[in-house]
Amino acid sequence: GIDTIDIVIVNLYPFAETVSKPDVTLEDALENIDIGGPTMIRAAAKNFPSVLVVVDPEDYSWVSKKIIEGTITFEDRKNLAYKAFQHVAVYDSLISGYLQDPNNNFPDKTTLAYSKLYDLRYGENPHQKAAFYSDLSNSGIASAQLLNGKELSYNNILDADSAWKIVSDLDVAAVAIIKHTNTCGLACHDNQIEAYERAFSGDPVSAFGGIVAFNRNLSTDTALAMSKTFYEIVIAPDYDKEALAILKKKRDLRILSLDLGKGNNEGLEVRQVSGGVLLQTQDTLTEYPGTWEVVTERKPNNNELTDMIFAWKAVKHIKSNAIVLVKDNMLVGMGAGQPNRINSVHLAVKAAGDSSSGAVLASDAFFPFPDGLEAGAAGGATAVIQPGGSIRDKEVIEAANKLGLAMVFTGVRHFRH
Repeated sequence: GIDTIDIVIVNLYPFAETVSKPDVTLEDALENIDIGGPTMIRAAAKNFPSVLVVVDPEDYSWVSKKIIEGTITFEDRKNLAYKAFQHVAVYDSLISGYLQDPNNNFPDKTTLAYSKLYDLRYGENPHQKAAFYSDLSNSGIASAQLLNGKELSYNNILDADSAWKIVSDLDVAAVAIIKHTNTCGLACHDNQIEAYERAFSGDPVSAFGGIVAFNRNLSTDTALAMSKTFYEIVIAPDYDKEALAILKKKRDLRILSLDLGKGNNEGLEVRQVSGGVLLQTQDTLTEYPGTWEVVTERKPNNNELTDMIFAWKAVKHIKSNAIVLVKDNMLVGMGAGQPNRINSVHLAVKAAGDSSSGAVLASDAFFPFPDGLEAGAAGGATAVIQPGGSIRDKEVIEAANKLGLAMVFTGVRHFRH
């Protein structure tokens, strides 16, 4: 004699919120795995033609209104059922991800959980549709707070992510300027204005309309210095009150705040290809200069070694084939995305101009021939840092010795396709 059930409303235990706490215990996590809730949701969703299932408080209002009006349609029911099954699927994905063996990044089967932050006006181009999703880790660019300006576009998000990854990868105070996901300006200095001006001077032409990122709170003086140039986005952990007021005078400037403590997402990197996805761990390897091998007769001097450390951080964030020229902890020239390495060297030397004299050259992968090394030396580079590992390493080392260069092998490659 039990009446049929017309509507099922379930709020699952807050598993994601629980496990995101830094001091969560396994016992707390297990206590917050809902068992009965998903069962009721799935049962209701399976019978959606006759049972309404609601899992999102955002739907309470319109569903209530339609119930009162008697206007709930079959499509409404079907859409709510779809949302319910997806809700449970994400919930289960978060649980399985939490329980997964940390040493097994690549199980035979896997699911990825994402939650939509907002729709975007369009994708890379106006004819493409797009949306921005969070992986629910509350980290990286997806956790940034928009303090001013319009919502970020698809390309804005890609550029902002690139900018933030660079500055958050540097322990010292740094400023990065990004254009089309590549670094056109990068500098480190204790004086923030000095760091900004050095980063800007690396490529003032490309800086126009770019993205500027800081890994320290942005000062009022730096905001004043920036006001002379048009930027799409500025990112910093926080802003001086007056600095924020200055930046907000530019109505369309997107101002983002992002806590350094949230850093970058350390989860798997996901790249889609036709018919599947590629998964890999992040390129976050900790490297120590003490493990590098000096392979030339001349050793790098202290200034060159300091610039090598900076250049090696910089080159890993630039698209392969990547070449950077660095002097005094400042990016002075860059070549990226070329089908051969010597073209990247030529671009870096050309971009640096006179600043290439006495610079350190960094290459994200080995030099297959001496020609790239020779082109860098002709442009004024005095020291080179590269992974090594080519079958022609001996020829490259001999060329470096003839040119009087100091060169070190890191033994680590940093391709970024």
